[in-house]
Amino acid sequence: MSLQIKFGTDGWRGVIAEDYTFDNVRRCAQGFARYLLALGRHGEWVIVGHDRRFASERFAAACAEVLAANGLHVWLTDGPTPTPVIAYAVLDKQAAGAINITASHNPPADNGFKVRDHRGGAIDPAGLQQIESLIPADLSGVKRLAYTEAEAQGRIRKFDAAPAYIEHLKHLIDWEPIKQAGLKVVVDPMWGNGSGWFPHLLAGGKTQIVEIHDARNPIFPGMRRPEPIQPNVDAGLAKTVEVGADVCIITDGDADRLGVGDEQGRFIDQLRVFGLLALYLLDVRGQRGAIVKALSTTSMLDKLGRLYQTPVYTTGVGFKYVAPKMIETDAMIGGEESGGYAFRNHVPERDGILAGLFVLDMMVRLNKKPSQLIDLLFDKVGEHYYDRLDTTFPQEQRAQIQQRILSATPTELAGLKVEGLDTTDGYKFLLEDGNWLLIRFSGTEPIMRFYAETTRADKVQPILEAGMNLAGLLR
Repeated sequence: MSLQIKFGTDGWRGVIAEDYTFDNVRRCAQGFARYLLALGRHGEWVIVGHDRRFASERFAAACAEVLAANGLHVWLTDGPTPTPVIAYAVLDKQAAGAINITASHNPPADNGFKVRDHRGGAIDPAGLQQIESLIPADLSGVKRLAYTEAEAQGRIRKFDAAPAYIEHLKHLIDWEPIKQAGLKVVVDPMWGNGSGWFPHLLAGGKTQIVEIHDARNPIFPGMRRPEPIQPNVDAGLAKTVEVGADVCIITDGDADRLGVGDEQGRFIDQLRVFGLLALYLLDVRGQRGAIVKALSTTSMLDKLGRLYQTPVYTTGVGFKYVAPKMIETDAMIGGEESGGYAFRNHVPERDGILAGLFVLDMMVRLNKKPSQLIDLLFDKVGEHYYDRLDTTFPQEQRAQIQQRILSATPTELAGLKVEGLDTTDGYKFLLEDGNWLLIRFSGTEPIMRFYAETTRADKVQPILEAGMNLAGLLR
C-alpha cells in the first residue's frame, strides 16, 4: 500500500529511502502539477530548486521530469540554492510557483518537499490540502518525461538564481557600509546552502568574514541537525571567541533561518533576534507597518507595536499562516520562533541572508556590539527570557495527552497565575505579567515542543517543567 503523504507546517518531510523515495517524490510533484493545472497554469514555468542533502539534486530533477510531462516548463537551479533565493526566482521569472527539495533544519537522514505559490510565499492550509488530495495513490497516476528529452524540448532549463536575487537585495539594503566597517564576522552556514553568501556579498572591504562548516556534508558533522539553536551552534560561538569576532551569523541548512551569537560567544535566542529586527526597522530605518508573528514567538513585539503605534497580528505556527497574513496586511516584518523572518518589499518567505545583513547593518548604524543591542531592546520593552524543550512521546498516546492538557485547567503554573488559554495552534497558557507557556505537537516531526517566555530569568525552567507535568511526560 502506498504511503499517504501529509503536508505539515512547511511541506512534507520523510526519512530518505524509507518513505522519502523517488516514487513518493514523483507522486508529490504530480499532485502539485495537478494543482497548478487546476489554477489554469498550463504551459507556464515553475521553479525547482534544492539543498545540499543526500541526492537532493536528483530528487529535484525527478520533480522537473514530472512537471514537464504535465505540460509545464521548468527553471531548474544549477546547484544548491538558498530557499529565499528560490522564492525570489519565482517573482523574477514570473513563474507559477516553485518546488524546493529540502528538509531545512531536520536531521541528516531526512529530506523534504516544499511548495511555493506565484508570489514566492508559502501556500495557505487550504491550498496544501488541495495538493494533498491531488497526489495519486501510486505511480500509475504519475506522468513522466525523461530528463534528456524534456531538456531537448526546452521544457527544462537550468539557471543560476543568484544574480537576480543579489540585484534585488540592493533595493532593500546598502551593504557597502558593512563592508567598510572593519567588523570581524564569524559565519556558520551549517554545511548548508548559505555557504559562501556572506563572504561574497561582503568581500572587498575592511570587514573580515571567517566562515566555518562551508563544505557540502550531508551528515552535518558536529551538530545534531542544521538548526540554528544550541547545541548545534556551539562550534560557531566558540569560533567567535577564538578569533575575537564581533558577531556570529548562523544560517540553517537551506538558509531561510537565522541564528546570532554575540561578541562574547553567547547565543542570542530567536525571540530576541525577532525583537531586534523589528526595532531596527521601526527605530533605525524609520519604517512603519504591521508586524505578523506566530503565536510561539515573543510578546516583546506586542510591546514594540504599542510603543510605535503599529498593529501586531498573531497567527498559527508556520509560514503557511504567517505569509498569507503578511500579504493581507502589507506587513513590515513577519516571523516565527524558529528563527525565520520575512520582510516587506521582498518575498513573503523567511530569509536568513537578508536578516543577517540587517543585524550587521544595525550594528554598524548604531555602532554597537550585539550585547549592547540587546540592552537597547530591553530598555524599550524590559528583560525577556526564553527557552524551548523538544521531546519525543508515545505516538499512540497523542489523543490521551491532548485530553490531559485540555482537562487540566490549572489556576497557576510555576507560581504564576493563569489568565487564559489560546488553542489556535497547540495549547498556549497566558500567564500574568505577559509570561506564557506553549505546548504543541510538531507539524513536521514526531515530537512535542514546550516553549516558555517570561520576564523573570528564574521562571523559564519551572514553566517548562510545569508544561511537561501537564502533558504527563517525564523529562
